[in-house]
Amino acid sequence: MPHEITLITTIAAALGLAMIFGYLAARLRMPPLVGYLLAGILIGPATPGFVADMGLASQLAEIGVMLLMFGVGLHFSLADLLAVRRIAVPGAIVQIGVATALGFATAHFWGWRPGEALVFGLALSCASTVVLLRALEDRGVLDSVNGRIAVGWLIVEDLAMVLVLVLLPPLAGLLGGQAQESAIGGAWITLAWTLLKVGAFIALMLLAGRRVFPALLGMVAKTGSRELFSLCVIATAVGVAFGSAKLFDVSFALGAFFAGMMMRESEFAHRAADESLPLRDAFSVLFFVSIGMLLDPTVLLREPLQILGVVAIIMLGKTLAAFVLVLAFRYPLNSALTVAASLAQIGEFSFILIGLGAQLGLFPQQGASLVLAGAFISIALNPLMFAAIEPLRRWALARSALARKLEARTDPLAELPQSVDQLHLSGQVVLVGYGAVGQRIAETFDAAQVRYVVADDNREQVEALRARGVPAVCGDPADPMVLVQAHIARASILLVASPDCFEVRSMIETARSLNPGIEIMVHTLTDSAATALPKEAGIRIFVGEDELARAMAAHVLARAAGTH
Repeated sequence: MPHEITLITTIAAALGLAMIFGYLAARLRMPPLVGYLLAGILIGPATPGFVADMGLASQLAEIGVMLLMFGVGLHFSLADLLAVRRIAVPGAIVQIGVATALGFATAHFWGWRPGEALVFGLALSCASTVVLLRALEDRGVLDSVNGRIAVGWLIVEDLAMVLVLVLLPPLAGLLGGQAQESAIGGAWITLAWTLLKVGAFIALMLLAGRRVFPALLGMVAKTGSRELFSLCVIATAVGVAFGSAKLFDVSFALGAFFAGMMMRESEFAHRAADESLPLRDAFSVLFFVSIGMLLDPTVLLREPLQILGVVAIIMLGKTLAAFVLVLAFRYPLNSALTVAASLAQIGEFSFILIGLGAQLGLFPQQGASLVLAGAFISIALNPLMFAAIEPLRRWALARSALARKLEARTDPLAELPQSVDQLHLSGQVVLVGYGAVGQRIAETFDAAQVRYVVADDNREQVEALRARGVPAVCGDPADPMVLVQAHIARASILLVASPDCFEVRSMIETARSLNPGIEIMVHTLTDSAATALPKEAGIRIFVGEDELARAMAAHVLARAAGTH
C-alpha cells in the first residue's frame, strides 16, 4: 500500500467500520460507541487482516478531543465554572486520591514496585473527556447543574494530571525509575515553573483571549463566507490547543476548552458551535476507534481476575468515592448519581500516563494491557450506568427512607431565611430556574418591583441570590417540598424558566394540588418538548423558536404599518 494514502485508508477503514458496527450496536439496543470500539479492535494490530496506522489514528483522535472540548467551552462561561468550584475542586482532588490509593494497594498486592503501583493508581484516577461529554450531551444534561459539576470536576482532574505529567520525570529516580532531575529541589522548581506557566496561560485567555477571539469571529462573519467562518472556528480550536500545549505545557483538551470559553463572548458563539458539530462528531468517533485499536482482546482471557480488579476500581471504587463526596457537599441524590456515573471510566490521560511511566521505567509492560482493558470495558459500560441512574433513583426513593432523606437533603438553603417577610409573601411569582432566561426575567421583575421567589438546584447560585436579598430556595423543583418552601400555595404564578427541567409535569401537579387557581407558564426550547406537557386551562407554554419568530414578525409588521 503506498505511503501517500495511509491517512486516507486509516480514516476510511475507521469511519466505515465504525458506521457498520455502530449501526448493529444500535439495532441490538446497545450504545453505538460499543460498535466503534469493536471496529477499532478489527483494524488494530491484535487481529488479522488490515491494520490501520495507529500513530495517525491517535493523532486524529486527539483532534477530536480538541474539537469536543472547544465545543463545550462555547457553551460554558467562567461564571459557570466558578459556580461549582466549591465542590469540583475538593471533590476531584479527593477522588483522585482515593482512586490512586486503591490502585496502589491493588498493584502492591500483585507484587509491583511502589513507583509502578503509584503510576498505576494515577492512571485509574482520571476520567475520559470524550466519554464524559458524549454521555452528558446524549442525555441533554450538559448545561444542567449536574452537567456543570461533572465538567468542572473534569477540568480540575485535567489540571491535576498536567502537573503529574510534568512532575513525574524529575521524581522518577526517587520512585525507583530512571533517574533524571531527581533532586527534591529540582522537583519543587519544576512544580513552581509549571504553576507559573498554567497561571500565565489562564491569565492570557482571560485578559486577551476574551477580546481577541470574539473580535476575530466577528470580522470573519462580516465577510459572509460560510466556509471561511467554519475555517476560523476549526483553526482557532486546533491552533490554540496546539499553541497552549507547546508554550504553556497544558493539555490540548484544556487549551481548546479555554479557547471555546473565551469565544463564547461573541454573538456568533451559537453559530460557531453548530458549524463545528459535524467535525466534532466524526473525530470523536475516531477517538473510540483508536481506543479499540490499542486493545489486545486475548488479555481478557489471559488475566481475567486482574482485569476484574481494575474494572472494580474504575467503576466501583471511583464511583462510590464520587457519590459519597457529592452527598457530603449536601447535594441531592440525583446529583450524586449523575456525577458518580460520569466518572466511572478512564481514557486519554490514562494512556499518556502509562506511556510516560513506561519510558521512565515506572510501569511494567504487562500493566499497559490491564489499563487498556479497563478503559475499554468501562467506556463500553458507561452508557449503561447513565441509563440506570433514573431507575435506580426511583427504586431507592420508593424503598428507602434514607434515600428520600438524601434526595430532599436537610439543607439550610432548602428553606427561606427568617429575614424574608413570609406573612406578606402572597401573590408572588415562583421562578423555577435561574439560568440565562431566568436571570433576564428576574431583572425585569426587579425593575417593575414584582415579588418573586427563585427555586433552583444550584447551591452557589442560591447563595449569591440570598446575598443580594433575593428570596431563593435550593433543591430539585420537581420535589414538592421545594415548591412548598417557595410558598407555592400563596403564589399567583409558577414560571418554569429552565428548559432543562425534565419533570415539569410533576411540578404542575404539585402546584395544582396546593393552589388550584395558580397560573402556570413553562419555557421550552422545541415543539417536541412542548407536546409532552399537559394542555389545560391556566397553563401557557412558551416555545423558544415560536416566541422568537413572533417577536421578529411583529416587529416587521409594526414597521410596515408605520410606513402606510
